[in-house]
Amino acid sequence: MAGTGGRQRPLVADRRYASRQATQSGAKTPPPGKPKTPRKPRSPRPPRRGGGLSGLVLGLFGFLFAVIWGAVWRATAVVGIILGLATFYFYSQLPDYTALLDGRNRGSVTLIDTNGQVFAWRGETFGGQTTAENVSPFLKNAIIATEDKRFYRHFGVSPRGIASAIAINLSEGRGPLEGNGGSTITQQVAKLLCLGTAYDPKRWKTEADYETDCRSGGIKRKIKEIPYALAMEVKYSKNEILTIYFNRAYLGAGARGFEAAAQRYFGISATNVNPQQAAMLAGLLKAPSTYAPTTNLKRSQERAGMVLALMHEQGYLTDAEWQDARAHPATLSEAAQARAGGYFADWVMDSIPDYFGKNATADVVIRTTLDQRIQTAAEEALKSIFDTKVKDGSTAEAAIVVMSADGAVRAMVGGRKTKVSGAFNRATQAKRQTGSTFKPFVYAAALDLGWTPDSIVDDAPLTINVRGSGPWSPKNYEKEFLGPIPIWRALAKSINTATVRVSQSVGLDAVRKVASDFGFASDLAEGPAVALGVSESTLLEMTGAYAGILNGGSSVRPYGLTDLRLKGEQEPLFGAETGIGERVISEKAARELMWMMHQGVEQGTGMRARLDGRQVAGKTGTTQAARDAWFIGFTADYVAGVWMGYDDNRPLTGVTGGGLPAQIWHEVMARVEEGQPVTPLPMALPEEWRGQPDPRNVYPGQAWSSGDPIPEGGVPVVDGQLVTSDRPVPQAPQPPARQGPQSFGEAIDSMLRQLY
Repeated sequence: MAGTGGRQRPLVADRRYASRQATQSGAKTPPPGKPKTPRKPRSPRPPRRGGGLSGLVLGLFGFLFAVIWGAVWRATAVVGIILGLATFYFYSQLPDYTALLDGRNRGSVTLIDTNGQVFAWRGETFGGQTTAENVSPFLKNAIIATEDKRFYRHFGVSPRGIASAIAINLSEGRGPLEGNGGSTITQQVAKLLCLGTAYDPKRWKTEADYETDCRSGGIKRKIKEIPYALAMEVKYSKNEILTIYFNRAYLGAGARGFEAAAQRYFGISATNVNPQQAAMLAGLLKAPSTYAPTTNLKRSQERAGMVLALMHEQGYLTDAEWQDARAHPATLSEAAQARAGGYFADWVMDSIPDYFGKNATADVVIRTTLDQRIQTAAEEALKSIFDTKVKDGSTAEAAIVVMSADGAVRAMVGGRKTKVSGAFNRATQAKRQTGSTFKPFVYAAALDLGWTPDSIVDDAPLTINVRGSGPWSPKNYEKEFLGPIPIWRALAKSINTATVRVSQSVGLDAVRKVASDFGFASDLAEGPAVALGVSESTLLEMTGAYAGILNGGSSVRPYGLTDLRLKGEQEPLFGAETGIGERVISEKAARELMWMMHQGVEQGTGMRARLDGRQVAGKTGTTQAARDAWFIGFTADYVAGVWMGYDDNRPLTGVTGGGLPAQIWHEVMARVEEGQPVTPLPMALPEEWRGQPDPRNVYPGQAWSSGDPIPEGGVPVVDGQLVTSDRPVPQAPQPPARQGPQSFGEAIDSMLRQLY
């Protein structure tokens, strides 16, 4: 090949295997270019002490870290997958949030008075749906400030809140998950929904057991709560979660949801509560039964003060709003206090089947006989007497029942504390000896057998040999004997010996039958002392028995329910229009007995019960050692009974039935009858005095006033003026002879000798 000049080098093949050839030949060919300067040989490093052990340890740590890290991220991945699957599962099970607002497993019972006004709730009341958008801003802020201040910033679970709760629990000596749980509002809603598990009566003994399990803590519960809370955060908006919370939370006194609670405690909607009311409602979430204002108002107010402080601290209240709310704490409204229902509501609830009351699954409406005007009169009268006539610090108790002649109970006070629910009811639950309030049944039996108010009985010492017990001699309260007297005076003066003689004459079996038929439901004593009220009964039973006298001699069953129906239904399921039963004594006997009892108020032991311008009949009663004091009486309109005593059955001091109980009765009925038309008692006067407006016995020409005792041998009063004639007091004919002797006293003594 031609070139441009010079000599061409011969073509030579590449030396691809020069290194191998050189190695094989032992020759070393230096590389082209500048030859390298030979390096100075390095002196060997001294070996490190323990170098092999350090390497081993470091290697071991590195290995362990790699293993642990691998396990952690793999476990995290597995947990994440499981959590995601669980969250997806719960998400797929969640309904629309509106289906979760009414969380009651029991129904509510609404009690309505005789005028159609609601006066009490029982069971679980749902006040209607309220939402996070229309609820009072104060209430919304109070709940967030108290329960979950980062509610709008977390995804359903707050790791910081859980860590803080664990630290608090450990510092206070509890387990890490015992006490504070660090639950978010979303997690609390998960508990309220019981993680989607519905109440099954076959699985749980009671609803309380079911709810306890739903609210239980522990690791297992927390683990279940997390995916459920996450699912809700995905399914619902924050406001929808709050709405579920507002409607399902239990807030004490049977109120389910904040709307029901606001109505129950303040008589207003949850939309309109002010800061202090909102704080009180939010404070109930910690322990509803403990902090309910109907249980302990002061404790509820103290808890609300803590909530107000949190609201102020977190900027929900200005300084002025906080100071004003602290200075004017929330209190129960008058309507809310009245709607506690008290003893009457408890009594009505106990009188209906449990499936309509305590265990009701549907909402029930009960119409009752309660008259709130009369109820208020009874409560105010009792308070007035105890404030003015009972020494401070006294633990004596009292009970009152007011009813119509047919047994319809209009008012009931079971103790001095009236704004209560579930308390011991001394009007219906306390069985006490009745004392002389039993005596009208003795005279009712006699009158029904043909005696008249003017029949004569001997008030003289008496001894009966009671078989198995020995001799028994009844004593009179006044420690004196009046001799032969008409039976109306024996009842008016509550004379024991005369009453026992009458009971022996008519027969104890007849007395027991009359008392039982009138409604004395307790077992009656067998001996002659039964006539003096040694048997026990309740105030409600005794008042009902006296109602039988007022209505003309028919038995009475006290009742408070007029009809019961399911909410929204027009037809009642059951009810009562009257409590009148079978006739016990003749109408004539009842009217004569009524007149005799009227004399007991006009000139006997019950004078403190008299009402100006209105006729009253009644009877006092004081038991042995004054352990119980009674007054039961009636006007033409109402029957009222009063009992007074100690719960531990110790004697009263200086109290008899004609004292404080009669005064309480007077105060009650003066308020009840105020402004009502005056109606005379339907009583029958003795034949000799018929047509005279106000018959009383006085000495001829002697000055007399209605508060004075009536001496023997007097004459009638006509139009309030004394008659000065020397004509003797008219006496009615003797009762039919039963044993033959001419003298009534001799007849009694003869009969007693034959019996004993």
